[in-house]
Amino acid sequence: MTSAFTLDSRLEADTIPIGDLALSSVLLLNDARFPWFVLVPRLPNASELTDLSDEQAVQVMEEIRIATRVMVALAKPDKVNVGALGNIVTQLHIHVIGRFRSDPAWPGPVWGHGTRTPYPDHAATALIERAVTLFASA
Repeated sequence: MTSAFTLDSRLEADTIPIGDLALSSVLLLNDARFPWFVLVPRLPNASELTDLSDEQAVQVMEEIRIATRVMVALAKPDKVNVGALGNIVTQLHIHVIGRFRSDPAWPGPVWGHGTRTPYPDHAATALIERAVTLFASA
C-alpha cells in the first residue's frame, strides 16, 4: 500500500493555495514583501529532485518554467530565483521567487531576511485570481 500525499503542515501554514498543475500543487507564500510561488509535487515521501522518476523530473521542470512565466507576467520582476532547498521542510518543494533590485533583501537571499508580512485578505484574493488566470493560459 502506498501512502497518500499530504502537504507538510509548515507549508500549509505559510502559504495560500492557488491551484494544481499536472504534478505539483501551486501555492503562494504569504509574504507580501516578495512575489513567491511554491511548487509541491504531489508525491508522498519525496524530498529530493532525485526522488522523481525521469518523467516526473521532466514534468516538474516544465512546471517550473510555467511558474516562472506566470511570475514574470504577474509581477514583472528584475529576476526570478528558483530553488529547492529543503533544509527545514524536507518535503520536496520548489520556490519560484520574483526579485526586484528594490526589494528589502536584494541582492542577497530572501530566506531569513526580516519578518514575514502577510498579505491583507483583499490583496491575496486579487493576486490569486490573477495568478489562476495566468496559470490557466500558460
